[in-house]
Amino acid sequence: MTSLSQAGQRFKAYRWRFKSWGCAPLVVLLVAVSNVHGEPVPRQTAVISDDLDRESLRVAIRHSVSYLEKLPPDRVVGEEPRRFTAREILDTLLAFEKLLDRWDCRECWTKEFNERFELIPSASDAASLEVLFTGYYQPVIDGSLMPTAEYRYPLYGKPADMITAEQVILTPAATTEKVVGRLEGENFVPYYSRREIDDFGSLRGRGYEIAWLKDPIDLFFLHIQGSGILRLPDGRRIGVGYAAQNGRAYRSIGRLLIDDGKISQEEMSMQRLRGYLREHPEELSEILAYNESYIFFRFVEGPLGSLEVPVTAGRSIATDLRLFPKGALAFIETQEPVIDGAGRLAGWTPFSRIVLNQDSGGAIRGFQRVDLFFGTGHGTAAAAGYMNSTGKLFFLVLKNTPAAK
Repeated sequence: MTSLSQAGQRFKAYRWRFKSWGCAPLVVLLVAVSNVHGEPVPRQTAVISDDLDRESLRVAIRHSVSYLEKLPPDRVVGEEPRRFTAREILDTLLAFEKLLDRWDCRECWTKEFNERFELIPSASDAASLEVLFTGYYQPVIDGSLMPTAEYRYPLYGKPADMITAEQVILTPAATTEKVVGRLEGENFVPYYSRREIDDFGSLRGRGYEIAWLKDPIDLFFLHIQGSGILRLPDGRRIGVGYAAQNGRAYRSIGRLLIDDGKISQEEMSMQRLRGYLREHPEELSEILAYNESYIFFRFVEGPLGSLEVPVTAGRSIATDLRLFPKGALAFIETQEPVIDGAGRLAGWTPFSRIVLNQDSGGAIRGFQRVDLFFGTGHGTAAAAGYMNSTGKLFFLVLKNTPAAK
């Protein structure tokens, strides 16, 4: 995917109105976009409204601040939609956090927001402006710290023989990329695939197991979500989160089943995918092995994103952090699923929200993918599983800050 984003886009506010957010009024600002020369770009508008509570936004901002405060101020934390430094993103967060104190005074809030902040669309070319939003959550899964006849599917920690190296490519331009592998004699080879680990037992009995699960399907989806809570036989709960990945490319088993004509595009969801796997146990190994990417885990407290800070339900998003600014404020417009009492999809409702860019994922690549964190436990699984809707993504920054060089 080629980026046609241009730095320094500016926004012209041409109308505003107000919307109630609980007992606190929230400005709704409608903006139109033009480029630095005042020339029109494909029309983009954003209505700044928010459907969640203010305190969850404060919490999420604090987590991004804690990450950015540890970085050198001139560290580049994102290349798109223009280059951003840690200082620029941190300054924006601190200023917006302070502005939240004036939320109850809508005139004050509106005036300061318009004077000090702007929204930059995630891309300036029309082909990349439409973003696909999906959802993820932190599952609660039965697990054990010891293997038994019931708990026999291992959850692995990071293997000691896994090596991360840098590979330099000289043509067509000099680039450096991370590669993951292991030594086989004197040769550096790719690390074991999912089939080699789960079906052939390449890591079995080598002491890398940190826990065991009852169900291979639960284990696979824990890999997809990247973190979870293990519910131990004695009632204790312990968190597990991402530690490393085997370097193999993520491949969607949902897409595989769609392409094979086994599930239609229209009915595909995490629930439907789980149902198919349970209904066809004879296909399970082959389907799961299609996704060669494999996640290794560690014990953690709370759900952590890839920035090593906690993610906040409804406020944290995962994007391609090779592109977009880490820890940044963002604004999203899309639809979310309405779930009935039986956990089934009952419809869709539009929403818009201020969020923080705090996570990444193997399937979240390019300009047109965002994953929204729904929270922890069974109650969040249905909404996260059905979430699949297009929308818009903007980044919120202080005005008149120079782009990083």
